[in-house]
Order: sequence, then structure tokens, then C-alpha cells
Amino acid sequence: MAKVCQITGKRVQVGNNVSHANNKTKRTFAPNLQTKRFFVPETGEWVTLKLSTSAIKTINKKGITAVIKEAKLKGFLN
Repeated sequence: MAKVCQITGKRVQVGNNVSHANNKTKRTFAPNLQTKRFFVPETGEWVTLKLSTSAIKTINKKGITAVIKEAKLKGFLN
């Protein structure tokens, strides 16, 4: 699977390592992704998602059902 959050759509960003001599080489900034299982009471089943830590905080605040609904509308989740 790609390094993409299934809720927020956060993905790997590209930047530069900059040395003391101001030499620049390409590098990547990966999101802090965690694999987490959530129980969805409406359907009565467990859902496994690959999430950024900020998405986990959002789920704790809004609830899993509301967050999944928003992610489907934005096209991040099938």
C-alpha cells in the first residue's frame, strides 16, 4: 500500500536536505501513518484503516461514522 492516509489524504512530500555548505539533495518527508482498527456500531463490523496521527485525533473528536462519511465524499475512501 502507498504511504497515504485514508482519511485526510496526506501523502509523502518531497524536499531537500541542505548541508552546512548549502548543498541540496532530494529527500522525502513521510507522514506519520499508523494501522488502526475501529468498530463501526452502525454496521456492527470492524474497519482497518491506515491513518495519520492527526486523523486519529479527528476520529476521537468527531466519531468514526462522521469521519468515514466525510472521507467518502472527498474521495479518499472507497
